[in-house]
Amino acid sequence: MPEYEFCDVYVPRGVSRKATTRLLTDHAEYGLWELDRLRLYPDGSRRVRLRRRIIRQIRATW
Repeated sequence: MPEYEFCDVYVPRGVSRKATTRLLTDHAEYGLWELDRLRLYPDGSRRVRLRRRIIRQIRATW
């Protein structure tokens, strides 16, 4: 089963949808993050949880 690390991002209500999309796209493109969960609150703020897979190297034994 893969292991993931998580990053929580809070986006306040004044930030536009386009700016939020750009922020998440940058995280995905340069940090190799993917969207795990997005919660939109009634006041317009968003809480985003991003995840990326942890790749562990196995030691060679020769």
